[in-house]
Formats: sequence, C-alpha cells, structure tokens
Amino acid sequence: MSEDFLQRLGTLIASAKHIVQLPRFSNLLSPSLPLPRPTVVSSQVPSLFREPYILSGYRPVYQKWHCYLFSLFQRHNESLNVWTHLLAAFVLLRCWWANTGAVAYTLTLASLPLCLFFVSSLMYLFLSAAAHLFQSHSEHAHYFLFFMDYVGVAVYQYGCSLGHYFYASEPAWRSSCFGSLFLPGAAFLGWLSCAGCCFAKSRYRRPYPVGRKICQLIPTTLAYLLDISPVIHRLSTATWTQDPALPFYALQIVSFLLSAIFFSCPIPERFFPGRCDFLGQGHQIFHLFLSLCTLFQLEAFFHDYVRRRDTIVETFGESQLWCATISFPTLFLCCILTALLTMRHKHKQLQGENKRDN
Repeated sequence: MSEDFLQRLGTLIASAKHIVQLPRFSNLLSPSLPLPRPTVVSSQVPSLFREPYILSGYRPVYQKWHCYLFSLFQRHNESLNVWTHLLAAFVLLRCWWANTGAVAYTLTLASLPLCLFFVSSLMYLFLSAAAHLFQSHSEHAHYFLFFMDYVGVAVYQYGCSLGHYFYASEPAWRSSCFGSLFLPGAAFLGWLSCAGCCFAKSRYRRPYPVGRKICQLIPTTLAYLLDISPVIHRLSTATWTQDPALPFYALQIVSFLLSAIFFSCPIPERFFPGRCDFLGQGHQIFHLFLSLCTLFQLEAFFHDYVRRRDTIVETFGESQLWCATISFPTLFLCCILTALLTMRHKHKQLQGENKRDN
C-alpha cells in the first residue's frame, strides 16, 4: 500500500474529527424549540426499537422530527451508528477530491463507472445515517427508513460491480461464463438482496428468528460472491509487485469479511450486556469496516482507472458502457418501487394492528 495514501487517509480522518468538536448544541437553539428528551432504558420503548443486549440509551418514540435531527448531537445508543457513516462520507468526499485532482479526472464515458460507484457509496452512507438517526420517530418511520437503507445497499452493490467489471477484470475472466453474465446477474442479485431484506424486515418481529438472517444474507452473499469474482481472479493470477491496485483490493475483501462477521453476530455486546450501549456495539464496528472497504475500493479503482482509461472504451465498446450506465438508475428505480410496495403492505398491517389495539 502506498505511504501517500496512508498519510492522506490519516490527515482526512484527523480533519474529520473537527466536525464533532462543536459547542454545546442546546445553547445554539431557540428556547421555544423542544429539545430531545433524555434517553430511556429498553423496557420503555416498543420491542421493535430494541436491540439485543443493548439495555439503555434509547430515544423515546413519537417525538417531533426535529428532536431526532437534534439528537445528532445527543449521546444515545445510535449516535456512533450515525456518525461513523457521516464521517465516512466526509472522508470519501475528500479522497475523491484529492484523487480527481491528482489524476486530472474528467467525466467521460470511460470514467462513468467510477462516478457511479462514488454516487452509490455516498447514497448508502447517507441513507444508512438517516435510518439510524430518524428511525425512532415511529413504527412507520422505522420501517420506511430501513427499507430505504436496503435500497442504498443494493445500489452500492451494483456500483461496486460496475467498478469491478470495467476497471478490475481481466480478459480471461470476461470470456468466462461469469464474465458474460456478470452485469445482468449483478443487477438482478442487487435487486434480490433489496427485496429479501425488505421482506425479512416486514415479515419477522423481534425477537428475530434465524429465518430473518437467512432472507437477508443469502441473496446478499450471492451478490457479493458474483461481484467480487473479477477481483478474486485478478488477485490469484496477477503479479502483486507490479500492480499497485492489488493490495487495496485485498484490503477491501478483508474489510468486507470482517464487516460481515460483525453484522451477522451481536458481538461483543452478547458477552457484555449493557456495557456496549453507547460504544463498542457490533453494528458500529460493522459500519467502520464497511466504510474502510469503500475507501479501499475507491483507491483501487483510481489506480486501475489511471492505468486503463485510454483503452476502456475500445475494450468494452460504447454500447456496453452506456447500457451499464442506464442500468444503474433502472436498478435504483426497481429497488425504490420494491421498497414502496413493501411499505404499502406494512402500512396496512400497522393500521390494522392499531385498530385492534384501540
């Protein structure tokens, strides 16, 4: 890995820390605006909002929307889940700015997949941050925001696929069955992962059964195995000493696998109930490793873009690049439609439950 990248990453992270070094936020607000109420223990919020082994730090439900916005500066058990992705988005923006300036980046047909990957990365970071920040408002908000979060994840998966295909793949892999079916397969599995997560979220209630994780992880795992196949092929066939992008691709894989472990298992809070309510939750660690994965991807893509940008259009053809570009918003619209249809069904279900309770 280049020392220049490590130095830039350290500088960017250090500068990002200044974002949270703010004056006491309550002093900046008008006295007429209600502030977020103090956090409560798990028994004081509905079961939908409770997380396993997290016993305190919950924000009361049914506050005004701006109370949840202002809770960005409040200490609660979702604080770091929000800030990890907001700060990651800031660092990603700075890395993009630094790299585009260094390589004289211009928006051309050859650079469109790189641009779409960047857009998809920001999308999943901001949608995730919004979900964790506002989901405590109500049951409807909780479901809708996490459905949108799944849309962001699916679009990010496809953004990664475009980068892997146009920048990381080798001719031998592209001529294989994986290469010929890669882009339509990646788009379908991206949509399937969104649909599976939305279905699992809508179908199952806490305490969540194993079936929920299966609905989430199987399509997501299949999508990842396909998406990463051109990178695995290149890592196993190329000479690492002559390819500066390969260490970043390897770090990307390691970071993603670590993030998957912490996403799948509630560790370390399982072993320390109540001790990780504010700091040290597995989901916070998952966010950190996934953010690192995205940063390593961006650096690897820039290395490959610089090396291959003069031959990308010739290698793949304009029609394939335009089809890939058009398929990106098409997948986004399909995922949005899936999320909205699932939310419509869930809305009717919640209305029925409210009528029965009344």
